[in-house]
Amino acid sequence: MTMAAERTTQGIKAGGRVLCAMSGGVDSSVSAALLKEQGFSVVGAMMRFWPDDKRTDTFDSCCSPDAAYEARRVAEQVGVPFYLLDYREQFQRHIVGPFLAEYAAGRTPNPCVNCNTKVKFDELVKKAKMLGCDYVATGHYVKRVDEPGGGVAFHRGDDPRKDQTYFLWGTPRDALPYILFPVGELEKPRVREIAEQHGLLTAKKPESQNICFVPGTVKDFVAEYVPQQLGQMREIHTGEVVGEHLGTQFYTLGQKKGLGLFQSHHVRHVVHLDTASNTVWVGEYEDCLWKSLKAQGANYLIDLADLPRELEVQVRYRTAPVRARIVHADENGFELEFDEPQFAVAPGQSAVLYAGPKLLGGGLIADHSRVLPA
Repeated sequence: MTMAAERTTQGIKAGGRVLCAMSGGVDSSVSAALLKEQGFSVVGAMMRFWPDDKRTDTFDSCCSPDAAYEARRVAEQVGVPFYLLDYREQFQRHIVGPFLAEYAAGRTPNPCVNCNTKVKFDELVKKAKMLGCDYVATGHYVKRVDEPGGGVAFHRGDDPRKDQTYFLWGTPRDALPYILFPVGELEKPRVREIAEQHGLLTAKKPESQNICFVPGTVKDFVAEYVPQQLGQMREIHTGEVVGEHLGTQFYTLGQKKGLGLFQSHHVRHVVHLDTASNTVWVGEYEDCLWKSLKAQGANYLIDLADLPRELEVQVRYRTAPVRARIVHADENGFELEFDEPQFAVAPGQSAVLYAGPKLLGGGLIADHSRVLPA
């Protein structure tokens, strides 16, 4: 089976001009190849995020100088022009700065969500229009669905192990018609097979796993920029001091390892981070179960009036969606109740809303109000 046998990208009539975002990985490489073979006029482009003083072990797996070289080589193999676009300032402003600020505020951010929302599907779509392109294409495992009446929706990709809709809830709604996902209806093994059939040099390139701009561990990176401050760990029910720490920025809800409690044989989880008093509150597993959540900074990919009362919500990338009921929703945020209590619903992470495979939108999980001992 050759690429010619693949369907035209998610039903879009070929012939338009497409800016294909290439990261130097196999998914975006195959995306460019599929688009070219299907008759689109393709322009390959890579967003440069790494600074001139790039540190060792950062931007190495994707969006690196080496990846840029590989993306350019793939563009030559496919037969399309390639451009390196400078987005260093936007990356620092939209991604790195807020990442550190969120940890300093006792929240747990997801920089990949921010990158897709603020850079790839906002800044890049605007750039594509300026360059006279009809679409932007990426290697995300997401399905574009053109609905009756002219609307565009994002659905989960056909490979459940690779679905990436979780990261795209913040996409500006007016950008949806301009985005294509050529590999969204393929499974990963098929993508690699296509790459090998056409001799693409990225065919066997391994997956990128780490946060691209973080060398080593997140804890060590945050420690360089957020000042350490000695504080107390306290039991959520009694107020008893059970340990010490060097800053709430080093902890996240649900964490039970590396707490350094005075009585280390007691199993405790982080259940609340109070940055005002620099206190890490710990408790039992049951203390870390939430019946509801509130989200702020919401973005909806459907009309708010059409948001169903009963839906599914996903509160982490690597967890299954769960049933929930919308209690309240407006342009700024929403509140929902879970059918079953959920463990460690962490502020700063995303609450992503679905109706079956359809992505409805989402928001950033807000902190939970807790009654704390004196």
